Amino acid sequence: MAVSTLDMCEPAVGVPTDHYQHWGLTHFLLDGHHKLEAAATAGRPVQLLSLLALSEGLAESADCARLPARNRRSLLLGDPVTW
Repeated sequence: MAVSTLDMCEPAVGVPTDHYQHWGLTHFLLDGHHKLEAAATAGRPVQLLSLLALSEGLAESADCARLPARNRRSLLLGDPVTW
């Protein structure tokens, strides 16, 4: 189980010719770290329940709503999400 934050950052200096945003979706693991380590050691996939803290990251509500629909559907239906 994890709590996640979404941060949206842009270049701080100058005006780049190709404007872009950095998306930082960070998961803070609360429980299951032993299972995660065992799965990583064995090269096995793992399912992660992650709750997105909407008001704690640098992203606006509209940015959180832009997360890929496939991942939102997976979260709602309990399907495994592959990143």
